Amino acid sequence: MSSPLLTGMVGSTRLGDALDVAVFFEKDTSTLSYVVYDSQSMDAVIVDPVLDYDPAGCVVAEKTVRLLCDFIQEKKLNLRMILETHAHADHLSAAQVLKRQFPAAMVTIGNRIREVQKLFSGIYGIESWFTADGHQFDRLVADGERFRVGAMEFQAMQTPGHTPACSTWVLNGCAAFTGDSMFIPDSGTGRCDFPGGSARDLYDSIAKKIYQLPDEMRLFVGHDYQPGGRPLRWETTVAEAKASNIQLKADTTREQYIEFRTARDKTLSAPRLLHPSVQVNINGGQIPPADEQGRCFFKMPLTFS
Repeated sequence: MSSPLLTGMVGSTRLGDALDVAVFFEKDTSTLSYVVYDSQSMDAVIVDPVLDYDPAGCVVAEKTVRLLCDFIQEKKLNLRMILETHAHADHLSAAQVLKRQFPAAMVTIGNRIREVQKLFSGIYGIESWFTADGHQFDRLVADGERFRVGAMEFQAMQTPGHTPACSTWVLNGCAAFTGDSMFIPDSGTGRCDFPGGSARDLYDSIAKKIYQLPDEMRLFVGHDYQPGGRPLRWETTVAEAKASNIQLKADTTREQYIEFRTARDKTLSAPRLLHPSVQVNINGGQIPPADEQGRCFFKMPLTFS
């Protein structure tokens, strides 16, 4: 694996006789997206697609998601589902762009998204047009629920902590897509200081859920920030994480982790795209509705110090 110079497809791997994962990297937000597909049925799922956003010019663009669309079309895949690991705070979801091109694809997220919607609709004052009931998504999935996409069987494992609505999607008992709950071992775990976040919950999600998966389980992460300039990585294993995750190893106590995570989060700046990202992502990837003149706006709450 080598560091990509540009946004795009950076690798692929095989999970089984007919299961493949194509890996895409969006360099501006260091986000990893995945196209998971069955080469026999040609059914496919996309995990965490990215919509480009330039905050300086307030410009939304579709360059990154078009690469995913092109891949789906070139491979002649049937896109059945768009899986969101959570309502991201660092990039806009491209779910609705994919939905327009592939109308049969179901935008899917964990059912605790309603808690996040309620939190943020109040923060942004959008209650007049936004209903926090999850209807913006095609499917809400409960903890432990199993569902099939062609020959692929997914199980939802709710892993709250980074947000209340984070899910890890476990595929065919051999791979799991962790989103921002945890990263490559040298990058640690997700932050827990967003509204509704909890270091205690994230410890339990990792130690009592992810680390209870088989050691050989392959973990595909939501971001890679390439510490020290090392080559890009998108995959680890449960065994590697338990042995060497710099923030939470198998023998790390809850108290140690909470103390570390809380102190660490106090040093972090807000994500660059926090406000536009959340307003789009709690809305199933939809841009806020236009006014009578066709103009769309994001709300930016002010803090005075």
